[in-house]
Amino acid sequence: MIEVRSVSVLVLLLAVSAACCLGFGFVLQQDAAQKAPLGDFLSFRLLLDLMRVPRWLGGLGLMVAGMVLGAIALGRGEISLVEPLLATNLLFALALSRYRTGQALGRQGWAGLLLLAGGVSAFILAGEPRGGTAVTDPLRHWLIIGAVTGAALALTAYAKRSRLSWGPVLLALAAGLLYGVQDALTRVSGIRFSDGGLTELFSGWQPYGVVACGVTGLVLVQSAFETAPLRMSLPALTAAEPLAGILCGVGFLGDRLRTDTGALAWEAAGLAAVVAGIVLLGLHPAMPCGTAEREDPAGHLQRR
Repeated sequence: MIEVRSVSVLVLLLAVSAACCLGFGFVLQQDAAQKAPLGDFLSFRLLLDLMRVPRWLGGLGLMVAGMVLGAIALGRGEISLVEPLLATNLLFALALSRYRTGQALGRQGWAGLLLLAGGVSAFILAGEPRGGTAVTDPLRHWLIIGAVTGAALALTAYAKRSRLSWGPVLLALAAGLLYGVQDALTRVSGIRFSDGGLTELFSGWQPYGVVACGVTGLVLVQSAFETAPLRMSLPALTAAEPLAGILCGVGFLGDRLRTDTGALAWEAAGLAAVVAGIVLLGLHPAMPCGTAEREDPAGHLQRR
């Protein structure tokens, strides 16, 4: 019992530390990406341009550190436990933005904070996430991953047609879905490495899927950061990732949650509170609003 509790505390510390790095990293990345040329929208050229900006590289470094800590947490705990904790990255993003703007939390900030923290606690306490036997049927893996990535592709396609209105929100949702799949594949890759080392790890497709999801998600996120303020994109990103990760965890990684009526009700209420808290915090006045004027590729000024 002591060993299980200590592991849970370690997973908690790793996941919250990962959320801290991710939240700070997103703020720094958006601050740099909003000054990038709009002609690089949804292009890998955007990453090449941003690599010349020290602040963006610092944000990327924090994001990578957060992903590494998150991967370690996923290796020691269930994805259904880790994902809600990673969603608290918005709290740290708000904390950094609040420090930079001097904006008080106010009722909206406190309400969002309580909803997010309470929702995460309610989901974990009610669901009691625990490990189980992973599903070995590859068809089930591909059906779930295909459905999530297909939804991400559809959102991206529609975002191209409305990139300066709802496009950034849709791109952030798509990136969040891909990051949820990436988290699940990271968990599988860690299991393969534990079972057979590097040979077993790289003989499967999962580590390459981690890289593909990570790079594609990064392009989507930076394109969303480039064309809209953080308060538009980050809530969608933060909400989509844990939902996709939990779906993968329960769907094929063998994660088990309590399924009695009372537990399901509290789990649903917890997730709803998490999403509501994310939206309230993301729309908080302390979050960067990006009001600079820029030109789109057609030469028209866009106020952000």
